[in-house]
Amino acid sequence: MHIFTADVEEYFHASALQRHVSRASWSQRESRVALGVLRLLRLLSDHRASGTFFVLGWIADRLPGLVREIAAAGHEIASHGWDHARVTEQTPPEFRDSVRRTRQTLEDLTGTRVSGFRAPNFSITPGREWALDVLIEEGYRYDSSLFPVRRAGYGYAGGRRDPHWLHRPAGWLAELPPATLRFWRVNVPAAGGAYLRLLPAALVHAALTDAAERGVPAVLYIHPWELDPDQPRLPASPLTRVRHYTGLRRTEQRLARVLSTFRFTSVARRFGADLAQTGSTALGVGPPS
Repeated sequence: MHIFTADVEEYFHASALQRHVSRASWSQRESRVALGVLRLLRLLSDHRASGTFFVLGWIADRLPGLVREIAAAGHEIASHGWDHARVTEQTPPEFRDSVRRTRQTLEDLTGTRVSGFRAPNFSITPGREWALDVLIEEGYRYDSSLFPVRRAGYGYAGGRRDPHWLHRPAGWLAELPPATLRFWRVNVPAAGGAYLRLLPAALVHAALTDAAERGVPAVLYIHPWELDPDQPRLPASPLTRVRHYTGLRRTEQRLARVLSTFRFTSVARRFGADLAQTGSTALGVGPPS
């Protein structure tokens, strides 16, 4: 059982577009997140899969019915922070306010405990580990932000590839890194998202197969806007436009193939009992590769 996740945000929230879209304009822009989420819910239902949806507090505040619909479909609700601000752009008090406010909003909407967090743009990077302590202090039980790759803008090079416990000054926190494929001593990102759209589909399939052969679950992710090829095109640099818009029309087909080939569930269903414990072996996974 691999782990399926989705980062619930609008098309204009993407970090790559941050320089071209002011936050002040967000409320005036067309909302299309529900369209992508509903397509994603249908896909998961068709393939009898469940997942974890990391939801922005900004989305939950404006579309509470959408959050309830995700939960009613049997999926786990987790936190993506309030307004898609990168951890690298926040002070510790600002980050604390974001994760506390988002968790409270999501729990009020669903009546279910929110245990997980993923940083926008995987922005808990070396030197920002204080964010992990804030999460522990705020009652989170797991994080999925430490992407063990080297890439401009994000990445936690040298991090472990598989689910594991982190022992921090504030306590214990489970870490679920996005999937990678080890190739020539380098971790190649293969967790979905743009890598599913832009790179050969075989890369993601190989990473999922490799994890299964090693006896560990791989973490896949997607954004609802990646299932919306008709979203408005925003002004951006040529490179950003290529990264953001290329492959949108094939995302759903490629994702359906992944869902039909492998089995997926949510973090809560896969690790719920283990997350109730703490310790270096509670997740039941082997040593890092």
